Amino acid sequence: MNGDGTSSRATDVLVVGAGIVGVACAAAFAARGATVRVIERGPIGGGATAAGMGHLMVLDDAPAEFALTRRSCELWTELAPDLPPRAEYSVAGTLWVATDSAEFDVARAKFVRLREVGIDADLLDESALREVEPALRPGLLGGLRLPTEAIVYPPVVARWLLDRAGILGRPSMLFARVARIEPGRVTLDDGTVLAAGIIVNAAGVDGGTLTPGIVLRARKGHLMITDRYPGQLRHEVVELGYIKNAHGAALESVACNVQPRATGQWLVGSSRQFDVVDPRAEPRMLARVAARAIEFLPCLAHMNVVRAWTGLRAVSVDGLPIIGEHPTQRGVWLALGHEGLGITTALATAELLVDLVERREPRVPAAAFDPARCVVARAS
Repeated sequence: MNGDGTSSRATDVLVVGAGIVGVACAAAFAARGATVRVIERGPIGGGATAAGMGHLMVLDDAPAEFALTRRSCELWTELAPDLPPRAEYSVAGTLWVATDSAEFDVARAKFVRLREVGIDADLLDESALREVEPALRPGLLGGLRLPTEAIVYPPVVARWLLDRAGILGRPSMLFARVARIEPGRVTLDDGTVLAAGIIVNAAGVDGGTLTPGIVLRARKGHLMITDRYPGQLRHEVVELGYIKNAHGAALESVACNVQPRATGQWLVGSSRQFDVVDPRAEPRMLARVAARAIEFLPCLAHMNVVRAWTGLRAVSVDGLPIIGEHPTQRGVWLALGHEGLGITTALATAELLVDLVERREPRVPAAAFDPARCVVARAS
């Protein structure tokens, strides 16, 4: 598929990266009739996709972020009936929990904004909060409940999307390391050159090294998962301080984010560390994550943790995704920098990218995601 939407006989689209964002882009182009090839150095749905929580959430803190997350959640809802059982899609709902009056004011403001645009939300006082989620400790001021938000297991979805699009087997799926991305071609580490009219860089934290001038930072996160305790947690529980940590510039932070999995396990997060690329789990950070979660959900102190891991998120200069054509490398399209929202926004990112390639009016305003804001000139 060329920029005008027409198709050619050779490979039309090369997608670098088989995380959830890259896979969603590949599937979206294939659905439009393009011949697509995906290049990935590791497993499908590995990297940040395998490390993430799979929380499908609407964030309203910035207009662009709100538009992208809302549209993507709509697309996830449309996709949900077709997902396989192993994708573990469930509508658990989200509880944003307030610890003080300032945070409750944030919950109230979010409630008003979301209700004004037709999103189902409930503002809860302390007693109502404990009624809907008895595992929470007493003394919390209240919170905001978003009952339609969902959870998914992203690695399974990534592989399923490729399979459904007919991209899973050879030659459409290539496992190899990419050395560089340039207009019209991708060069592999062994010197092999692959050509296509459209190149999509969806390589996550590696994306900035493969295309000239892309500014990305790594942000490491820790998660842990418990043994099975079915029925003891009804919602994804997130402290309202999570928003400040997610968008803040602090080099290190933790916030309570605990999720009930379909298996009965509790997925416990979260942490953020800027510019730390060592993938090893750090006992110090895991202890901080656990302690923060126990502050909200005391019964966690008596549960068994069976596994812990880390992941690296790619962060743009302003925290918003980079979606669109490289300003100087024509034909190179970028889907990078989603930080902790890559799983949530994958489907809308793919839709937006295809709209931009085909010069259609996008469903989501594209200006805030323009790659030009995140590209610096190479030194001469």
